[in-house]
Amino acid sequence: MAQRKAWSLKTYRAASSFLKPVANYALQQRLRAGKEDPHRLDERRGQSTSARPEGKVLWLHGASVGESLSILPLVQALKKRHAGLSFLVTTGTVTSAELMAKRLPPHAIHQYVPVDQPQFVRRFFDHWRPDAALFVESELWPVMLGQAHDRGVPMALINARMSPKSFQSWQSRKRAAQELLSVFDVIIAQNEDNADRFKTLSGRPVEMLGNLKYAAEPLPAAKPDVEQMQAWLGDRGRWLAASTHEGEEIKVLSAHRQILLTDPHSLLILAPRHPARGDEIEELCKAQDFKIARRSKKQPVTETTEIYLADTLGELGVFYSLCDVAFVGGSLAPIGGHNPLEPARLGCAILHGEEIFNFADTYKDMRNTGSAGLVRNERDLAASLERLLSDAKTRQAMANAARAWSDERAKAVLDGLIDVLDPVLSKGGITR
Repeated sequence: MAQRKAWSLKTYRAASSFLKPVANYALQQRLRAGKEDPHRLDERRGQSTSARPEGKVLWLHGASVGESLSILPLVQALKKRHAGLSFLVTTGTVTSAELMAKRLPPHAIHQYVPVDQPQFVRRFFDHWRPDAALFVESELWPVMLGQAHDRGVPMALINARMSPKSFQSWQSRKRAAQELLSVFDVIIAQNEDNADRFKTLSGRPVEMLGNLKYAAEPLPAAKPDVEQMQAWLGDRGRWLAASTHEGEEIKVLSAHRQILLTDPHSLLILAPRHPARGDEIEELCKAQDFKIARRSKKQPVTETTEIYLADTLGELGVFYSLCDVAFVGGSLAPIGGHNPLEPARLGCAILHGEEIFNFADTYKDMRNTGSAGLVRNERDLAASLERLLSDAKTRQAMANAARAWSDERAKAVLDGLIDVLDPVLSKGGITR
């Protein structure tokens, strides 16, 4: 690491040394708000009841659900190359921890990442002693990165992503950004725009291999759940609005109202990004006189159901499996879009809005292959849905193109990433 000169980082690190009571208070506040696991709160203070495995340990960190899911295929691929390697996977949210508990392989341990406070972070490193570390996307915690570097842990920032807004913020603190990024042996960006941002801030070369989320395994879809839903739906036309955010549902409902004019038996499966918004969305649907059933309340789909509110966690694969057409949310609101590879791997024709800066290159490539379509508003969405739902041949061709494109990219990204990471792992003594 370059000598630490950035005053903002010095101030942050100095202040955090004296703010342990504040960090503990913040954890208690998050616990009351349901944002922390009461049984594992000590992990956020760097304490663990799990033993460190013998031998080499590779630490992978992803902030939340999307990042942690993208880690899974990498863990599997690295295990094939390094048979004796153990994995520590850290995340910072309750939902990501629940998913990791279900999907991590036996040779991997999940822990909550410690709060970026020196004593908590020191305790974490003293216990786990990782031999190398991979940080996914955009987690740049000054205390954690500084201590890892001081302990000689080789590190890579993979699938690196930085929003335009964050980039502008870091531009005014360029010395701090360069200091933080200097700890990484290699930086691998997920697309060209992000590579350019990290090059500008770090003043060094940045690799670009494609989005690691390309390599994610298809979302799980429990067969009994799919079969039960299919029995309810029969041959009804249906479409999925997935990972929607506040402000998008009203547009989705408007589009579905238009669909019902031409096909009164059509069903919208509405899966919000945050299932806790279920009550709010139910009220929105009822205010517009839609007949609704809710998954969280175990209500079945009947002949009169017009909207099925899929307000549960971890079941998106079930709903993608049931629908040939999916609108991927976070794209008609200024969110940046969500991962289109999830519906692509399960054979969906994909529609999306314009607000897709997190996946701009991905969506562009998919549109070029005919596997995704851009909609600018609810009128575009309704028109595209009417065309796809009434034309099975076009719908299937679009879905097949999406699946083929995603499978090809998955292999290319994972193979390339494994090769680029070899020198970082070797520096930590992790060799074949």
